[in-house]
Amino acid sequence: MTDLLDRLERYYDTVPRAAARAEGFGPLSLFVREGEGWPYYGRPALGWTGAAVTVADVDRVRARQRELGVPESFEWVAETTPALRAAVEGSGLHVHEHPLMVLDPTAPAVAAPATTARVVGADDPALAEALAVAYLSFGEPGTAIGTTGPDELAALTAQLTADGTADRTAGRIRDGLTVVAAAFGPDGTALGGGQHQLVGPVSELVGIGTLPSARRQGVGYAVTAALVADARARGVETVFLSAGDQDVARIYARLGFRPVGTALIAEPVA
Repeated sequence: MTDLLDRLERYYDTVPRAAARAEGFGPLSLFVREGEGWPYYGRPALGWTGAAVTVADVDRVRARQRELGVPESFEWVAETTPALRAAVEGSGLHVHEHPLMVLDPTAPAVAAPATTARVVGADDPALAEALAVAYLSFGEPGTAIGTTGPDELAALTAQLTADGTADRTAGRIRDGLTVVAAAFGPDGTALGGGQHQLVGPVSELVGIGTLPSARRQGVGYAVTAALVADARARGVETVFLSAGDQDVARIYARLGFRPVGTALIAEPVA
């Protein structure tokens, strides 16, 4: 288990560096995005062997985040850096827990789900919609059928096209850093989407979500299955993810994922 968590730590330290620079704060690193896009976060410094992290260390990173105008957020694995939770809570941040899960390498290939999904390429006209549908899912969290539907999807798709988000993601796809998959309804409208982010033999499944009005149809399962199949076809040895909660974790368990730890996210109290 230690070797696996070490492998994930190296991944976490590497993946932001394709679009961000790392600023050091003793036991912590702050990834600062270069150019447009979603801002990164603070996390434990890889290979740090000095004193344990303190509230003062967290406060220094938060001050720098405020100076940069980015969210005051931290991400880490509880079992790898146990002292960080007390430090971020001492700084006044709230911690969210998420099951950290890794695909069992011996898990059989997933049987074709009732709802099918496919990989969406860099030049696919459905790319912006595949991104938008996942964003909308997180705007109305949970697993219950929601109200957000095609009208909101069309509006956000247009926004992600206009603001360059789709083009930036297309660039990452061409560079071999990101794979996007989506499930579509009979009329061709995206019902769910997600990504996996590759760093050598390791890839993380991220941003998997279903259009709230289309939940309870196996869409998220189908998208996850498509991403897992793609990762395996590329020779990825370690496929992992952070589930939103235990209910969602049970869905991933059906695909062969098993819990290995707890992913923690800290942010200011709303």
